[in-house]
Amino acid sequence: MEGHGLIETLVAAIVLAFLFGFIASRLRLSPIVGYLFAGFAVGPYSPGFTADLDLALQLSEIGVILLMFGVGLKISIDDLWSVRWIAVPGSVLQTVFVAVLGAGVCLAFGMPVVEAVLVGIAMSIASTIVFLRVLEDRRLLKDEEGRISLSWLLVEDVIIIVAIVILPALVGAMAGGAQVSLVAIGTAVGITIGKIALFVVLMLVVGGRFFPWLIVQIAHTKSRELLSLGTLALALGVAGIAYFWFDASFALGAFLGGLALNGSRFSHKVAEDSLPLRDTFAVLFFVAVGMLFDPGVLLRQPVMLAALVAVIIAGKAILAYVPLRMLRQSTRTSLLVALGTAQIGEFSFVLAGLGRELNVLTSETYNLILGAAMISIAVNPFLLRLVPDLPPAKPAKIEPTAKEAASA
Repeated sequence: MEGHGLIETLVAAIVLAFLFGFIASRLRLSPIVGYLFAGFAVGPYSPGFTADLDLALQLSEIGVILLMFGVGLKISIDDLWSVRWIAVPGSVLQTVFVAVLGAGVCLAFGMPVVEAVLVGIAMSIASTIVFLRVLEDRRLLKDEEGRISLSWLLVEDVIIIVAIVILPALVGAMAGGAQVSLVAIGTAVGITIGKIALFVVLMLVVGGRFFPWLIVQIAHTKSRELLSLGTLALALGVAGIAYFWFDASFALGAFLGGLALNGSRFSHKVAEDSLPLRDTFAVLFFVAVGMLFDPGVLLRQPVMLAALVAVIIAGKAILAYVPLRMLRQSTRTSLLVALGTAQIGEFSFVLAGLGRELNVLTSETYNLILGAAMISIAVNPFLLRLVPDLPPAKPAKIEPTAKEAASA
């Protein structure tokens, strides 16, 4: 049927994600593996029905927005500020060294310089949604390792925003043989950082007063639907403002929106009401990743794909673990951050897509990045089992109905 692409994509993605996720769980595998396989089943590289990939990617972005908004509701500025001297230098060091290592591996395979640099940067950024799912499932967000991990991801978010801003200028200069204007790059970076800083101030000062007041007014209507709708409107609205007006990412905007609402009387209620939507759209992210995967790359470029996966898993883990140990963090905290960031995801796709638009990234290299992303995401839950004394994932508590409570 024509004209029902959104409905078809949602039905296929959600139904198959449930089926394959349930099978994976029964096989004692992470449900994420099932979600990825469900995406492949409805993707363009498998026979039968093909869902709308563009729609799936946009829907998955909503999952990132809602997840980051929920995280902002749970963690305070003081929590993040307390670990700044650990997360900021550690995240910057890991990002830079992994980008250099990844670019070096690509150059060794004969890839052009500009393309190799782009691939290296794409491999240096971990998937926010993958790591935060781990932290939320294991109730670690309020612990010190959770605060370090979240701050680590936020620093990477800012780094990738800056990279997206300066990349077109760098590509144009390097491809055309012109000299790179440090003044132009510095100006672009300064404007971007200034916009992000202004947005942060507005959210924490103005939003910190207005959003709690707004939620209270909505709560006074005693309408559950309006409160849920208001929560969704707030998360999506702030994320949209951050992206379209301040050149920040959806994820960063949503997180700051939740942070501004943190501590209000109804923040706990808002977080609970948004949980089903957050979980559903987060699953759509993994389905979208599975849809992107072209298994043919395993046959065409097995050695290079294995090398990229090794950089993402082993390289990223080592280059996070060593700085954290040098900063006198415990073995458990160091391993959690190191193994949790040993994967790539949504921001890597954004960079890869930008590279294709700039005609510096070939379709084959794009498929290599996507293949490495899917493999690293699928392997990540098994890697995290190596963290000593890591709490197991806890299923969400299902509240009994009034009838069930009375009969009990």
